[in-house]
Amino acid sequence: MPLDGLFTHALVHEFNELIVGGRITKVHQPYPNEIVLVVRNNSVNYPLLLSAHPTYARAQITHIPYENPQTAPNFVMFLRRYLEGAKLQKIVQIENDRIINFYVNARNELGDVQQIRLTLEMMGRHSNLFLVREEDSRILELIKHVPADQNRVRSLMPGATYVLPPAQNLSNPFTKGLDALAPMILDTPFDDWAKTIQSTYQGFGRDSAVSLARTINQPGDHLAHAKNWLARFNDLKPTLFTSDKGALSYSAFDWSQDYTHEQHFQTLGDMLDAYYIGKAERERVNQQAGSLVRIVKNELKKNTSKRKKLLATLNDAENADDLKVMGDLLITYPHLVQKGMTSVEIENYYDNNALLKITLDPKLNGLKNAERYFTKYRKLRTAVAYVNEQMTLTDAEIAYFNNIVAQLDVASPKDVEDIRLELTNGGYIRANKKNKQKPKVSKPDQFQSTDGTHIEVGKNNLQNERLSLKQADRRDIWLHVQNIPGSHVIIHSPNPSDETLIEAAKLAAYYSKARDSANVPVDYLPAGKLRKPNGSKPGFVIFEGQQTLFVTPDSQLVSNLKIKK
Repeated sequence: MPLDGLFTHALVHEFNELIVGGRITKVHQPYPNEIVLVVRNNSVNYPLLLSAHPTYARAQITHIPYENPQTAPNFVMFLRRYLEGAKLQKIVQIENDRIINFYVNARNELGDVQQIRLTLEMMGRHSNLFLVREEDSRILELIKHVPADQNRVRSLMPGATYVLPPAQNLSNPFTKGLDALAPMILDTPFDDWAKTIQSTYQGFGRDSAVSLARTINQPGDHLAHAKNWLARFNDLKPTLFTSDKGALSYSAFDWSQDYTHEQHFQTLGDMLDAYYIGKAERERVNQQAGSLVRIVKNELKKNTSKRKKLLATLNDAENADDLKVMGDLLITYPHLVQKGMTSVEIENYYDNNALLKITLDPKLNGLKNAERYFTKYRKLRTAVAYVNEQMTLTDAEIAYFNNIVAQLDVASPKDVEDIRLELTNGGYIRANKKNKQKPKVSKPDQFQSTDGTHIEVGKNNLQNERLSLKQADRRDIWLHVQNIPGSHVIIHSPNPSDETLIEAAKLAAYYSKARDSANVPVDYLPAGKLRKPNGSKPGFVIFEGQQTLFVTPDSQLVSNLKIKK
């Protein structure tokens, strides 16, 4: 189901059970349109994600790890001033709409207690998050400033009065009940029931309306079925549905759904983590890595073009002896050439006196044309060594940037900044002189094998180098896909079980360019056998004496083994 008003009702129900009465201990803004409030309640920390993302707007308790920017954005600094240390008094949904108010009591500049609310509007591309002073509905700050020329319905700027979005003239099913569906049941064809439900009641997405229509259509008391169905939004059984083609859908409880597989979760937050971990993370990476992708593609294009030119030069060099032959013939028979001629045919005494056609510069005589061919010959012969050297460097650059592309494909948001730092250190991105803080490299992803062995996976070259060459014990087992860009994997054990070795190999295959392949070769050996050539790129190592496993990547295994923060 989409995140409609009914699912919002379920979210608020869960929030009231878990976090109301808790204290906000931390406020973070890890991504441009998203805030995380850490609410401590009953000795448990609950990371509450409030997202005003244009595609993935939502509110949920999340356990997906995130990395905070080194410099806090202005909006989060403003929120910290009002929210940190404040108690979460209540959480209220506006009617059955996709709007949630989070109320706290905070002190103003004079020390007086005032009620503040965070208002999250989950309205697609119009989603927004407001900090509002309750007594006069004044907007203190909001995550997206919208100029008046872009929204003439209401003012979305600090200092303006908060006004609700235009309301639909529909009934709230939780306060008005579902008795208004009786005429529909009697007089409307079943195929039109879903549309009728959506046009009568507030907060129904298409999936919700179809589910209710199917429920009502069962034998027995139709209205009783409808009321029982609605009551389930206060008796949650979060369910994730998967189709035979891998498409995902979710609901607040296990309702009638045309999907082949279903998975149940303890909380709505856990279910939404499972649903969004791929989609939302990829979108975040795309947002952060947009400029990096362009830089990497430009470097690949530039080096690929350079390689073609170098190959053309080598191809010409292979034919350099032909230029020498032409020069010899012209210097032997200069009298056959007159200025103004564009070509001449001369008996080639190197090839049984067969006629050889030689192209001429019409402005030069025979001796000058001969000298021209000898000059080209000497240049090509001396260029071969240089071109071969440049070819080696160019091939290394192409391999390096193909590796960066593979890393961006499996990167999480925290990995993107490491890749940006690496490209900056390599001179591919201009350094920001204003930022004097020394960037920190993020930590590798953490996993635990089925038998409890600790495994780490580097997601970028800086992580790979530090993990494999500095942090790993010499006896730890290192793994990497064979001759394919991918992550370094370290098993923190000198003698891992066969099961752990295979699981680590599957991690290496999954976090590589071969993640969609079957029977992927993975090399492994003790980390102490790795060597880094002088002057090589970050993360580049050489080794010998490795053994090889063949495995198939398994995304479910990756999810099961990953250590949740």
